[in-house]
This record gives sequence, C-alpha cells and structure tokens, in this order.
Amino acid sequence: MTARRRNAHPVASTASLMAAVALAITLPAQADTGCAPVIAVDIGHTLAAPGATSARGRTEFEFNRDLALQVSTALERLDVRTELVNGDGAIESLAARPAQVPAADFFLSIHHDSIGERELEYWQADGETYSYSDRWTGHSLFVSRRNPDLGRSVLCAVTIGARLQRAGFVPTQKSGRRREYADRQHAVHFYDNLVVLYRARQPAVLFEAGVIKHRDEELLLREPRRQALMAGEIATGIAACLGAGR
Repeated sequence: MTARRRNAHPVASTASLMAAVALAITLPAQADTGCAPVIAVDIGHTLAAPGATSARGRTEFEFNRDLALQVSTALERLDVRTELVNGDGAIESLAARPAQVPAADFFLSIHHDSIGERELEYWQADGETYSYSDRWTGHSLFVSRRNPDLGRSVLCAVTIGARLQRAGFVPTQKSGRRREYADRQHAVHFYDNLVVLYRARQPAVLFEAGVIKHRDEELLLREPRRQALMAGEIATGIAACLGAGR
C-alpha cells in the first residue's frame, strides 16, 4: 500500500478518536440519537456456506445470526433504524450484501472467529469428535482502506471497541499476528480486501465477536444475556460514532 493511497483515505485524527471514545464511554444506554440514521446489520456467512464450526459443532452462521438479531434489537431501543442483511441466510454473494443497503448510513457485518488448522486439537463432546483450540479468546474489529469513508469506519470501530472494553469484554491479540492495527488499544485492524467492507458505499466495520473454537468462550458466546450485553455496547458505540461531529 503506497503512501499516496493511504493519504487518499485519511484515518480519523487522534483528536477525533479521543473525542469519539469519550462520547462512547459517556453516552447513556437510552440516548436520544436525534435524526435517526439507518444501520445495516449483516449476518455473516450463509446456510449453504455456514463458515467455521465451533468446538461443539455449531456453525458460525448460527452464532452470527443470534448476535445480529440482538444488535438490531439494541439499535431499535436507541431509536436507530436497522436493516437486516442476509436474514434468511441465502444471500447470493459477498458483494450483494452492501449492494442491498446502498442508502444505509453505516454497515456492520457480524462474524465469529476461528483458528488455523495447525493450531487445532481434537476432543470428544456428546459422543462426537470436534476440533478446538483453547489458546485464543476475545473480539476484534476490522476496517478497509478501500472503503470510501475510512475515517468514519475507524472512528466507529474505535467507539465500539471502547464501549465493549468498558463493559468488561476483552479483545484478542490473535489478529495482530497477521493484520496491521488501525488502533491497537481497541483491537481495530486493517483488512483491506474484505469485500463487504470495500464494496460498501457507507462507513463499514466487520466485527468478530469471539473465538468459537475455544471451548469455554464458545459457551459464553451462546448465552443470550451475554449476547444482549455485547449487542447493547455495540449499538451504543455506533450511535455515539454517528452522532460525533453532527
């Protein structure tokens, strides 16, 4: 990536990031968001291609759907309009996801993380053999320098990360082995070639909620109350971000 390319899509300034983090931390859970933006919430993967399999055999798509629905509910409680993308799990392509919501103000894609094949071990659960790894846990966030609004994408990722950490969610260091940091403190990474991020017309963030190959974290990620808490912090972070500077 050349310096010219990066300058064409400036990252949010340090001052803007600090202001957004402060706003994210102080914004009350039932904040009035004013002129309500529209948030697209994308359920990662599909029924036909469900993504990774958890340490107990549940598909990533199922985890993604559960959390995406919780995020949509949390946004609606903040009087933020939502559009669910891939609700039936049958969307035809990655590019079709952002194309479905061209007028949305923000695009959030929900995913859960896995582990590389070389780090996996095997165990028995409910009479079946599954792969797992208990090395890594935690969430992470991704933005693309190819997105038309990189600055706002980073800003929103940082505010989401700030809210999650304030609520006690711990980010992972796993992604830092391969993906450059946009903001190390809040586990925001650059992933320039993610189609759903660079094809979006609006600011866009991909969120990895946790590592479903980790046997203990998988159980936490299944808990509806924990999902609701995580979703509430994500929703409040987005509302704070989109309200910053308006």
